[in-house]
Amino acid sequence: MKKVVRPTAIARRRRHELVVGAVLLTVLALLPLLTESTYYRGLIVLSLLYAGLSQGWNVLGGYCGQISLGHALYFGIGAYTSTVLFTRFGIPPTLGLFVGAALAALAALLVGWPCFRLSGHYYAIATLVVGLMALLLVNNWDFVNAAMGITIPFHRDSWANLEFRIPVLPFHYVMLAYAALTWVIAWVVEGSRWGFIWRAVKDDAIAARSLAVRVFPSKMAAAAISGAILGAGGALYAQYIGFIDPDSALGLPLSVLIALPAVVGGVGTLWGPLLGAAVLIPAQQLSAAWLGNAGNGIDLMFYGALIIVLALVRPQGLVSLFGLRRNAGSEALGDA
Repeated sequence: MKKVVRPTAIARRRRHELVVGAVLLTVLALLPLLTESTYYRGLIVLSLLYAGLSQGWNVLGGYCGQISLGHALYFGIGAYTSTVLFTRFGIPPTLGLFVGAALAALAALLVGWPCFRLSGHYYAIATLVVGLMALLLVNNWDFVNAAMGITIPFHRDSWANLEFRIPVLPFHYVMLAYAALTWVIAWVVEGSRWGFIWRAVKDDAIAARSLAVRVFPSKMAAAAISGAILGAGGALYAQYIGFIDPDSALGLPLSVLIALPAVVGGVGTLWGPLLGAAVLIPAQQLSAAWLGNAGNGIDLMFYGALIIVLALVRPQGLVSLFGLRRNAGSEALGDA
Protein backbone atom coordinates (compact mmCIF):
# COMPACT_ATOMS: atom_id res chain seq x y z
CA MET A 1 0.00 0.00 0.00
CA LYS A 2 1.26 3.43 -0.92
CA LYS A 3 1.25 6.42 1.39
CA VAL A 4 0.92 9.93 0.00
CA VAL A 5 2.68 12.59 2.06
CA ARG A 6 0.82 15.87 2.10
CA PRO A 7 2.52 18.84 0.41
CA THR A 8 2.58 20.71 3.72
CA ALA A 9 4.66 17.90 5.26
CA ILE A 10 7.11 18.03 2.37
CA ALA A 11 7.35 21.82 2.62
CA ARG A 12 7.96 21.54 6.35
CA ARG A 13 10.69 18.99 5.83
CA ARG A 14 12.35 21.15 3.18
CA ARG A 15 12.33 24.14 5.51
CA HIS A 16 13.92 21.92 8.15
CA GLU A 17 16.65 21.02 5.66
CA LEU A 18 17.37 24.71 5.15
CA VAL A 19 17.67 25.25 8.90
CA VAL A 20 20.02 22.26 9.25
CA GLY A 21 22.03 23.53 6.28
CA ALA A 22 22.37 27.00 7.84
CA VAL A 23 23.53 25.51 11.16
CA LEU A 24 26.03 23.26 9.38
CA LEU A 25 27.31 26.21 7.35
CA THR A 26 27.96 28.15 10.57
CA VAL A 27 29.79 25.19 12.13
CA LEU A 28 31.96 24.71 9.05
CA ALA A 29 32.76 28.43 8.95
CA LEU A 30 34.10 28.21 12.51
CA LEU A 31 35.82 24.83 12.08
CA PRO A 32 39.27 26.04 10.89
CA LEU A 33 39.50 28.32 13.91
CA LEU A 34 39.66 25.25 16.15
CA THR A 35 43.06 24.17 14.83
CA GLU A 36 46.29 25.90 13.88
CA SER A 37 47.46 22.94 11.80
CA THR A 38 47.85 23.84 8.13
CA TYR A 39 47.57 20.15 7.25
CA TYR A 40 44.18 19.66 8.91
CA ARG A 41 42.89 22.93 7.52
CA GLY A 42 43.94 21.75 4.07
CA LEU A 43 42.12 18.49 4.70
CA ILE A 44 38.92 20.41 5.36
CA VAL A 45 39.43 22.49 2.20
CA LEU A 46 39.72 19.36 0.04
CA SER A 47 36.70 17.77 1.72
CA LEU A 48 34.60 20.85 0.94
CA LEU A 49 35.83 20.90 -2.65
CA TYR A 50 34.93 17.25 -3.25
CA ALA A 51 31.59 17.69 -1.51
CA GLY A 52 30.78 20.33 -4.14
CA LEU A 53 32.21 18.32 -7.03
CA SER A 54 30.32 15.20 -6.02
CA GLN A 55 27.13 17.20 -5.62
CA GLY A 56 27.62 18.32 -9.21
CA TRP A 57 28.07 14.70 -10.32
CA ASN A 58 24.98 13.78 -8.29
CA VAL A 59 22.79 16.11 -10.34
CA LEU A 60 23.37 13.94 -13.40
CA GLY A 61 24.37 10.59 -11.95
CA GLY A 62 22.12 10.61 -8.88
CA TYR A 63 18.92 12.46 -9.72
CA CYS A 64 18.89 11.72 -13.45
CA GLY A 65 20.45 8.25 -13.24
CA GLN A 66 23.11 8.83 -15.92
CA ILE A 67 26.23 7.24 -14.41
CA SER A 68 29.24 9.10 -15.78
CA LEU A 69 32.85 7.94 -15.52
CA GLY A 70 34.24 10.97 -17.31
CA HIS A 71 33.36 13.97 -15.17
CA ALA A 72 37.03 14.86 -14.83
CA LEU A 73 36.63 16.23 -18.37
CA TYR A 74 34.45 19.10 -17.12
CA PHE A 75 36.68 19.65 -14.09
CA GLY A 76 39.71 19.85 -16.38
CA ILE A 77 38.01 22.25 -18.80
CA GLY A 78 37.27 24.63 -15.95
CA ALA A 79 40.78 24.31 -14.52
CA TYR A 80 42.59 24.83 -17.82
CA THR A 81 40.28 27.62 -19.03
CA SER A 82 40.70 29.69 -15.88
CA THR A 83 44.45 29.03 -15.73
CA VAL A 84 45.13 29.86 -19.38
CA LEU A 85 43.04 33.02 -19.23
CA PHE A 86 44.96 34.13 -16.14
CA THR A 87 48.52 33.19 -17.15
CA ARG A 88 48.31 34.22 -20.81
CA PHE A 89 45.77 37.05 -20.88
CA GLY A 90 45.72 38.36 -17.33
CA ILE A 91 42.00 37.72 -16.82
CA PRO A 92 41.29 37.26 -13.08
CA PRO A 93 40.27 33.74 -12.02
CA THR A 94 37.14 35.16 -10.39
CA LEU A 95 36.00 35.89 -13.95
CA GLY A 96 37.79 32.97 -15.56
CA LEU A 97 35.90 30.45 -13.45
CA PHE A 98 32.61 31.62 -14.99
CA VAL A 99 34.07 31.17 -18.46
CA GLY A 100 35.36 27.75 -17.46
CA ALA A 101 31.96 26.79 -16.04
CA ALA A 102 30.23 27.91 -19.24
CA LEU A 103 32.64 25.95 -21.45
CA ALA A 104 32.30 22.90 -19.22
CA ALA A 105 28.50 23.13 -19.51
CA LEU A 106 28.85 23.37 -23.30
CA ALA A 107 31.16 20.35 -23.32
CA ALA A 108 28.62 18.41 -21.25
CA LEU A 109 25.96 19.22 -23.83
CA LEU A 110 28.25 18.12 -26.67
CA VAL A 111 29.01 14.85 -24.89
CA GLY A 112 25.38 14.31 -23.97
CA TRP A 113 24.05 14.89 -27.49
CA PRO A 114 25.31 11.53 -28.84
CA CYS A 115 25.83 9.67 -25.56
CA PHE A 116 22.32 10.10 -24.14
CA ARG A 117 21.11 7.93 -26.98
CA LEU A 118 22.89 5.10 -25.18
CA SER A 119 21.74 3.55 -21.93
CA GLY A 120 23.09 1.71 -18.92
CA HIS A 121 26.70 0.60 -19.04
CA TYR A 122 27.04 1.72 -22.67
CA TYR A 123 26.61 5.33 -21.56
CA ALA A 124 29.11 4.90 -18.74
CA ILE A 125 31.69 3.40 -21.11
CA ALA A 126 31.11 6.20 -23.62
CA THR A 127 31.82 8.87 -21.01
CA LEU A 128 34.93 6.99 -19.95
CA VAL A 129 36.21 6.90 -23.54
CA VAL A 130 35.51 10.60 -24.08
CA GLY A 131 37.40 11.45 -20.91
CA LEU A 132 40.41 9.36 -21.94
CA MET A 133 40.42 11.00 -25.37
CA ALA A 134 40.51 14.43 -23.74
CA LEU A 135 43.39 13.32 -21.51
CA LEU A 136 45.35 12.13 -24.54
CA LEU A 137 44.65 15.36 -26.42
CA VAL A 138 45.80 17.67 -23.62
CA ASN A 139 48.89 15.52 -23.02
CA ASN A 140 50.00 16.47 -26.56
CA TRP A 141 48.66 20.02 -26.81
CA ASP A 142 51.54 22.50 -26.75
CA PHE A 143 49.27 25.52 -26.23
CA VAL A 144 48.56 24.30 -22.69
CA ASN A 145 52.14 23.09 -22.17
CA ALA A 146 51.20 19.47 -22.88
CA ALA A 147 52.24 16.93 -20.24
CA MET A 148 54.45 19.46 -18.45
CA GLY A 149 51.44 21.27 -17.04
CA ILE A 150 51.05 24.93 -16.13
CA THR A 151 52.41 26.63 -13.02
CA ILE A 152 50.39 29.63 -11.86
CA PRO A 153 52.80 32.40 -10.79
CA PHE A 154 52.15 34.20 -7.52
CA HIS A 155 51.93 38.00 -7.80
CA ARG A 156 50.42 39.37 -4.60
CA ASP A 157 47.68 38.70 -2.12
CA SER A 158 44.47 39.28 -4.03
CA TRP A 159 40.90 38.08 -3.65
CA ALA A 160 40.21 38.99 -7.28
CA ASN A 161 43.00 36.66 -8.41
CA LEU A 162 42.38 34.14 -5.61
CA GLU A 163 46.06 34.39 -4.68
CA PHE A 164 47.20 34.31 -1.08
CA ARG A 165 50.63 33.98 0.46
CA ILE A 166 49.14 31.56 3.01
CA PRO A 167 46.20 30.15 1.02
CA VAL A 168 44.63 27.55 3.32
CA LEU A 169 42.40 29.76 5.49
CA PRO A 170 41.13 32.05 2.69
CA PHE A 171 40.45 29.05 0.49
CA HIS A 172 38.51 27.42 3.30
CA TYR A 173 35.87 30.11 2.88
CA VAL A 174 36.10 30.02 -0.91
CA MET A 175 35.51 26.26 -0.96
CA LEU A 176 32.84 26.55 1.73
CA ALA A 177 30.97 29.03 -0.47
CA TYR A 178 31.35 26.66 -3.42
CA ALA A 179 30.09 23.63 -1.45
CA ALA A 180 27.20 25.67 -0.01
CA LEU A 181 26.18 26.91 -3.45
CA THR A 182 26.15 23.39 -4.90
CA TRP A 183 24.07 22.21 -1.92
CA VAL A 184 21.56 25.00 -2.53
CA ILE A 185 21.39 24.06 -6.21
CA ALA A 186 20.67 20.43 -5.25
CA TRP A 187 18.05 21.58 -2.72
CA VAL A 188 16.29 23.68 -5.35
CA VAL A 189 16.50 20.83 -7.86
CA GLU A 190 14.90 18.36 -5.44
CA GLY A 191 11.78 20.46 -5.04
CA SER A 192 11.57 21.72 -8.61
CA ARG A 193 9.67 20.41 -11.60
CA TRP A 194 12.99 19.42 -13.16
CA GLY A 195 13.87 17.39 -10.09
CA PHE A 196 10.69 15.36 -10.29
CA ILE A 197 11.18 14.89 -14.02
CA TRP A 198 14.75 13.66 -13.54
CA ARG A 199 13.71 11.17 -10.89
CA ALA A 200 10.92 9.91 -13.14
CA VAL A 201 13.41 9.46 -16.00
CA LYS A 202 15.79 7.66 -13.68
CA ASP A 203 13.13 5.26 -12.40
CA ASP A 204 11.58 4.45 -15.78
CA ALA A 205 12.34 6.50 -18.88
CA ILE A 206 9.70 4.71 -20.98
CA ALA A 207 6.96 5.36 -18.44
CA ALA A 208 8.10 8.98 -18.11
CA ARG A 209 7.94 9.41 -21.88
CA SER A 210 4.41 8.00 -21.91
CA LEU A 211 3.44 10.79 -19.50
CA ALA A 212 4.67 13.42 -21.98
CA VAL A 213 8.02 13.92 -20.26
CA ARG A 214 10.64 15.13 -22.73
CA VAL A 215 13.39 12.74 -21.68
CA PHE A 216 16.25 13.88 -23.89
CA PRO A 217 15.96 17.64 -23.11
CA SER A 218 15.70 16.85 -19.40
CA LYS A 219 18.94 14.87 -19.53
CA MET A 220 20.65 17.66 -21.43
CA ALA A 221 19.60 20.21 -18.79
CA ALA A 222 20.99 17.98 -16.03
CA ALA A 223 24.25 17.56 -17.96
CA ALA A 224 24.68 21.32 -18.41
CA ILE A 225 24.14 22.05 -14.70
CA SER A 226 26.44 19.22 -13.68
CA GLY A 227 29.17 20.29 -16.10
CA ALA A 228 29.02 23.92 -14.97
CA ILE A 229 29.41 22.93 -11.31
CA LEU A 230 32.43 20.75 -12.13
CA GLY A 231 33.98 23.48 -14.29
CA ALA A 232 33.77 26.05 -11.51
CA GLY A 233 35.28 23.55 -9.07
CA GLY A 234 38.17 22.86 -11.41
CA ALA A 235 38.98 26.57 -11.68
CA LEU A 236 39.01 26.93 -7.88
CA TYR A 237 41.20 23.86 -7.46
CA ALA A 238 43.75 25.15 -9.98
CA GLN A 239 44.12 28.42 -8.06
CA TYR A 240 44.35 26.61 -4.73
CA ILE A 241 47.08 24.22 -5.86
CA GLY A 242 48.86 26.71 -8.15
CA PHE A 243 49.63 24.04 -10.73
CA ILE A 244 47.72 21.79 -13.13
CA ASP A 245 48.71 19.04 -15.51
CA PRO A 246 46.67 16.52 -17.53
CA ASP A 247 46.83 13.73 -14.95
CA SER A 248 45.73 15.90 -12.02
CA ALA A 249 42.94 17.66 -13.94
CA LEU A 250 41.69 15.02 -16.39
CA GLY A 251 42.78 11.62 -15.11
CA LEU A 252 40.45 8.66 -14.66
CA PRO A 253 41.16 8.39 -10.89
CA LEU A 254 39.80 11.92 -10.53
CA SER A 255 36.54 10.94 -12.26
CA VAL A 256 36.16 8.05 -9.84
CA LEU A 257 36.97 10.22 -6.83
CA ILE A 258 34.39 12.80 -7.92
CA ALA A 259 31.66 10.15 -8.02
CA LEU A 260 32.61 8.16 -4.90
CA PRO A 261 31.38 10.57 -2.18
CA ALA A 262 27.89 10.58 -3.68
CA VAL A 263 27.94 6.79 -4.13
CA VAL A 264 29.10 6.12 -0.58
CA GLY A 265 27.02 8.88 1.00
CA GLY A 266 23.84 8.12 -0.93
CA VAL A 267 23.19 8.49 -4.66
CA GLY A 268 20.38 10.86 -5.53
CA THR A 269 20.21 12.39 -2.06
CA LEU A 270 20.75 15.91 -0.80
CA TRP A 271 23.14 15.02 2.03
CA GLY A 272 24.90 12.04 0.43
CA PRO A 273 27.77 13.87 -1.31
CA LEU A 274 28.52 15.91 1.81
CA LEU A 275 28.55 12.88 4.11
CA GLY A 276 30.56 10.85 1.63
CA ALA A 277 33.18 13.56 1.21
CA ALA A 278 33.43 14.04 4.99
CA VAL A 279 34.37 10.34 5.33
CA LEU A 280 36.22 9.43 2.14
CA ILE A 281 38.47 12.46 1.56
CA PRO A 282 39.98 12.53 5.08
CA ALA A 283 40.32 8.72 4.93
CA GLN A 284 42.16 8.96 1.62
CA GLN A 285 44.46 11.76 2.69
CA LEU A 286 45.18 10.40 6.17
CA SER A 287 45.82 6.85 4.95
CA ALA A 288 48.23 8.22 2.36
CA ALA A 289 50.00 10.28 5.04
CA TRP A 290 50.15 7.53 7.65
CA LEU A 291 50.72 4.48 5.45
CA GLY A 292 52.16 5.93 2.26
CA ASN A 293 55.74 5.22 3.25
CA ALA A 294 54.98 1.60 4.04
CA GLY A 295 55.30 0.78 0.35
CA ASN A 296 53.36 -1.44 -2.03
CA GLY A 297 50.28 0.80 -2.01
CA ILE A 298 49.09 -0.16 1.47
CA ASP A 299 47.32 3.19 1.76
CA LEU A 300 45.30 2.42 -1.38
CA MET A 301 44.46 -1.03 -0.04
CA PHE A 302 43.21 0.49 3.21
CA TYR A 303 41.18 3.10 1.36
CA GLY A 304 39.69 0.49 -0.96
CA ALA A 305 38.82 -1.79 1.94
CA LEU A 306 37.02 1.07 3.66
CA ILE A 307 34.90 1.70 0.58
CA ILE A 308 34.04 -2.00 0.28
CA VAL A 309 33.02 -2.22 3.95
CA LEU A 310 30.83 0.88 3.65
CA ALA A 311 29.20 -0.49 0.51
CA LEU A 312 28.47 -3.84 2.17
CA VAL A 313 27.26 -2.48 5.49
CA ARG A 314 25.31 0.48 4.10
CA PRO A 315 24.32 -0.19 0.47
CA GLN A 316 21.78 2.65 0.70
CA GLY A 317 24.59 5.07 1.59
CA LEU A 318 25.62 6.81 4.77
CA VAL A 319 22.41 8.83 4.77
CA SER A 320 20.61 5.67 5.92
CA LEU A 321 22.50 5.90 9.22
CA PHE A 322 20.53 9.03 10.03
CA GLY A 323 17.20 7.80 8.75
CA LEU A 324 17.21 10.38 5.98
CA ARG A 325 14.75 9.77 3.18
CA ARG A 326 15.98 9.69 -0.36
CA ASN A 327 14.26 12.86 -1.53
CA ALA A 328 11.01 14.75 -1.46
CA GLY A 329 9.69 12.89 -4.49
CA SER A 330 10.30 9.54 -2.89
CA GLU A 331 8.51 10.71 0.25
CA ALA A 332 5.47 11.57 -1.77
CA LEU A 333 5.29 8.01 -3.11
CA GLY A 334 6.92 6.16 -0.23
CA ASP A 335 5.85 2.77 1.05
CA ALA A 336 3.47 2.71 3.94
